[in-house]
Amino acid sequence: MKLYRFLSEEDTAVFCHKVTDSLNKGWVLYGNPTQTWDHVAQVMRCGQAVTKEVSGDYTVSVKLGAQ
Repeated sequence: MKLYRFLSEEDTAVFCHKVTDSLNKGWVLYGNPTQTWDHVAQVMRCGQAVTKEVSGDYTVSVKLGAQ
């Protein structure tokens, strides 16, 4: 099955580490990264979609971050 996750975080090194950790666990970048201004928190936010092929059947109980 193919899994999909959207990673997001403030535009800091934390976001880069989150994406790097996912890549090192076998996730693959999907599409372009995004950035937007969070008017409430007054910070830039980044996002990146990632996908991963794993065995098994999908159910809503799949813990995406644990894959």
